[in-house]
Amino acid sequence: MTQFFLILGVGMCVLVLFCLYRATYGPNVLNRAAGISAIGTKTLIILLLMGVIYDRIDMFVDISMVYALLNFIGTVVLAKYLETSGEASC
Repeated sequence: MTQFFLILGVGMCVLVLFCLYRATYGPNVLNRAAGISAIGTKTLIILLLMGVIYDRIDMFVDISMVYALLNFIGTVVLAKYLETSGEASC
């Protein structure tokens, strides 16, 4: 069963690379913000898979909750910045 979660983790890492490409070369700021948010979400899943693999799910759930909260706050701050600066309208 550990092999299954390990393969899932590697697959999620590959998906993070696609999101990283979108965040780096996105056509506009909103696509880059969506790419960064997607990277945060996939990292959260990778953390939970690591918890299952290492049999320390309780510790990794706490870490992933904090990471999800920071990801959410970062997304809200970026959205607020884009709203006030007017860069999101292009």
